[in-house]
Amino acid sequence: MTTVPAAPALRAARRRDRRVYTRSHPLLFALLAATRRRAVTRIGGAVLVHGTEPYRQALTRVPLDRTAAGTTGGAARELSAGGALFDEDGTGHRATRRALADELGAAGVERLRPVWQDVLDRRLAPLGAGRDIDLVPLARELAGATVRALLGATGDPVAIASAAAAAAAAAVRDHLPGPRPPGTARAAAAATTRLEALLAPASGATAESALRAVLAVAAVNTTVAALPRAVAWCADGELWEQAADDRLRPALVGELLRVIAPSPLLPRVAAADAELDGCPVRAGDRLILIARHAARAHDRLPDARHPIPSAAQLVFGAGPHVCPGARMARAQLDDTLAALAPHRPTVLRAHVDRGAALPGWRSLTVRAADARRSQEN
Repeated sequence: MTTVPAAPALRAARRRDRRVYTRSHPLLFALLAATRRRAVTRIGGAVLVHGTEPYRQALTRVPLDRTAAGTTGGAARELSAGGALFDEDGTGHRATRRALADELGAAGVERLRPVWQDVLDRRLAPLGAGRDIDLVPLARELAGATVRALLGATGDPVAIASAAAAAAAAAVRDHLPGPRPPGTARAAAAATTRLEALLAPASGATAESALRAVLAVAAVNTTVAALPRAVAWCADGELWEQAADDRLRPALVGELLRVIAPSPLLPRVAAADAELDGCPVRAGDRLILIARHAARAHDRLPDARHPIPSAAQLVFGAGPHVCPGARMARAQLDDTLAALAPHRPTVLRAHVDRGAALPGWRSLTVRAADARRSQEN
């Protein structure tokens, strides 16, 4: 029989997880926390969307400018030759997403699964021998190896992951409110050129290589942010029994992704006038869609027995632009928790990554529970 985690343990897990926000983007986190009591708030030309239903409506009913500066699509256009997944619209966009959805559907995930399972088997072996491991390098290799297999690339997995992280970090200020430091665009373009060299043939940049780079940036950075944070939640929140239960683990995965919200906010720009929860939206307004709050990550602790599937889905977007990698993200986290659960690892040290594109850990060192007890005795 699986025990129910105590609320104090889950609250402790939340306190640790909050550090990835408060220590990496303290001003932004303070702004979002201060405005979250209202479902929709206007601050100058920006509209902050916190509420679950307004968030969903913003992604499904408000026409969006997918190439505007400061949006995901705009960053994708600046990072490479342009015309890739995130800044397409209409027929081309749908065709690209359909092709990617096929690659990341059930059959595609099963084809890729042995790739990340090999990384898990190799990287987690030291736990069984009583040694400590850092889960961030594991997540980087897992993400890089998966991207390499998905795209048929030949670059080293760790090099791919490092280049994708550098490209995202260089471009992240396009996604955040505030001034943009000089040289940001040049640094982002240089980082992406390195990434494209690892992913694409040596014949030069093409629309296809641009798409491959954007996919790698998205897949690597969300995976590296999500996996260590989820493990910390399980360790601090006493969730390993649920992670070991094949019946509960799928719901636990959804709940962990909900409270983690690997991409905590989505920057968009309205392409036409609209209204969200009574707040007028004008064409050209910047929309800051806070996935973390829409998914109730801030006020609902994870509960695998009473999950909120509809809210959990929102961390992957909504409507026609939902993230095509959602199935793979769930499968990778499911397999990671299943592999770790027998060891019941605890967190020894955790350091926030202050330079990463997404809130996450620079290092998260864990030790198997049995190894820790034996050392203490």
